[in-house]
Amino acid sequence: MQTRSPFAGKSMRWKRAILFSLSVLLCISPLSAQQKSLPLEKRAAIEKAVASFMSANSIPGLSAAVVLEGEPRWSQGFGMADLENSSPATSSTLFRLGSVSKPISATAVLQLWERGKLDLDAPVQKYCPEFPQKEWPITTRELLGHLGGIRHYHPDGKGDVPEDSARHFASMQESLQIFASDPLVAKPGTKFNYSTYGYTVVGCVMEGAASEKFTDYVRKNIFQPAGMEQTRDDDFFTVIPHRTRWYHKDKSGIVRNAGVLDSSYKIPGGGIISSADDMGRFEAAILGDKLLQHATRDLMWTSLKTAEGKQTGYGLGWGILDKFGLHILAHTGGQQGTSTAFAVVPDRRAGVVLLANMDSVDVDQLAMQILRIALDVPASAP
Repeated sequence: MQTRSPFAGKSMRWKRAILFSLSVLLCISPLSAQQKSLPLEKRAAIEKAVASFMSANSIPGLSAAVVLEGEPRWSQGFGMADLENSSPATSSTLFRLGSVSKPISATAVLQLWERGKLDLDAPVQKYCPEFPQKEWPITTRELLGHLGGIRHYHPDGKGDVPEDSARHFASMQESLQIFASDPLVAKPGTKFNYSTYGYTVVGCVMEGAASEKFTDYVRKNIFQPAGMEQTRDDDFFTVIPHRTRWYHKDKSGIVRNAGVLDSSYKIPGGGIISSADDMGRFEAAILGDKLLQHATRDLMWTSLKTAEGKQTGYGLGWGILDKFGLHILAHTGGQQGTSTAFAVVPDRRAGVVLLANMDSVDVDQLAMQILRIALDVPASAP
């Protein structure tokens, strides 16, 4: 007697739906051990907040992670990493970090300083002679805190890499050519001027101090010790497993594929890709003093001051804020097809990671909401 297929009499569309549901369950099942560590009521509240936020902003895919008591306790993917192929986002999906790359680079710089290989207050040409001398000397400390006077992107885009560009830069030195000959926007130390290009110089400094490529150093000294097995540079031309597609919502509200981006010209300041799982591990490693000594970490998390003594609210690669009774170290990121937020609360040994595959979305709002849920911050707290 012939065995009747469980799909007999059903449409192919129904068949695909069943198979897709199974694939989603398979993608998220490895996370169950982490999910048990987060109380079910908190998990339900976070999932509700994520669903509402994604719907309101038409976000295709998002991944999140929570660190509690110094350890990754929960992570999950939501929605789609690839709309065209119906591939679900998981906690191991790779997203562009955007400027959340900066805290990683800053941690690597402080590690070199801790090991006596880099003087934070020496002129950058000591390690990066390819960067021309300016009217005033610039230090690595100033660059990390956006006090170096190096410009950011031009508002009109002139003189920068075009937004839709697949040009690949072979080295940090080649990347310097974009802005190295431009005048400083301010005397170093006098004005906070956010600059991703400043972090390209930081990358050049790191390579000179470490005597190896930036990507090699961070892989061996940051990613591997922290257990960040998937994290790497975002090479547009390389086939990278589990990397999400990138999306943009146009003025009419239609979700479209985002423009082309090869971020090889700004790897230290905005060219790293990672997953919610890996970034949760990075937070745990930082909170557990596995990458830096405690005193060095505190130095990195101390606000710099301008020459006039004004606090900038930004340390060495990390933003600093006090919100609803918590002292928070954080960063956000955004570029073609991505919006990211990342925060740690040292006093509570806690943190949150949020990665979305759509640009121009205020994911920091959701990150703070998740942090409040995870840490039981009352709704009445300012």
